[in-house]
Amino acid sequence: MRAITYNTFGGAEVLTYGHIGKPEPAPGEVRVKVVTVGVNPLDYKRRYGWVEQYYPTTFPAVPGLEFAGVVDALGDGVRDLAVGDEVFGWTSTGAYAEYAIAGDIVRKPAELSFAAAAALPVAGETAQRVLDALGLKDGETLLLHGAAGAVGQMAVQLAVALGATVIGTASPANHAFLRALGAVPVAYGDGLADRVRAAAPQGIDAVFDAAGHDALPASIALRGGTADRIVTIADTNAAEHGVPFSAGGTPPETARAWLAAHARLAVEGRLTVPVVGTFPLADAARAQELSEAGHVRGKLVIEI
Repeated sequence: MRAITYNTFGGAEVLTYGHIGKPEPAPGEVRVKVVTVGVNPLDYKRRYGWVEQYYPTTFPAVPGLEFAGVVDALGDGVRDLAVGDEVFGWTSTGAYAEYAIAGDIVRKPAELSFAAAAALPVAGETAQRVLDALGLKDGETLLLHGAAGAVGQMAVQLAVALGATVIGTASPANHAFLRALGAVPVAYGDGLADRVRAAAPQGIDAVFDAAGHDALPASIALRGGTADRIVTIADTNAAEHGVPFSAGGTPPETARAWLAAHARLAVEGRLTVPVVGTFPLADAARAQELSEAGHVRGKLVIEI
């Protein structure tokens, strides 16, 4: 089958387009014919070897965490799915390939496109996990760094639905977009803390760092000097500031329940991450380069 692989850590140049063996489902597993793949910042971070402490790599590695596709083969004992079912979720073997062994998946609603479905799993699970860890509640104010990215957009929508006020950091070009999602945008960079205080004189109850870029010191200051109720998914130096780095660990049944719930909201038009670029599998390196460059307002998707 066609696939993207890499055999060493490094830049996008280590990604190779070629053919590898098709995976076979073990008992209890499902193989899926991949249709679309969501591209995530974690893809290039794993390629560089930056997050080995959280996501250890075995070479040769196939990148990609999330996908949408069609069930192609069933391992012994699988009873809840059938060949031909349209599904989406996470893969245990890497998504940048024609076929993948499914990890946690749910059925894809017919009203949801394959591209839209592939954009939901990672951003949705990450946003929901961090908001739950922060204990965000109705009436509170959340400072969200990186609000215009895929995870940030998802977190804005989920937090607003909870009844929270969201102060979202982003470049000025993304401010109108964030207002449309329900956030109060502020520009990042020098003077950030003063701009946040002006936008939220009531104070900041919790901080979700989806951007990195040394946002934690200002976040701690805005929380009155405490690291309490601050979580990052982007700053691997978080421990130096006493801030937890969230890297997964959601129980599978919980992740699947969230995924199904987010799909329903997407079908109803109440939750969305726009797909802003699509690439053929052979151009996966280019997709990762754009992701790494930042400033992608939405989701990049690979079509197999």
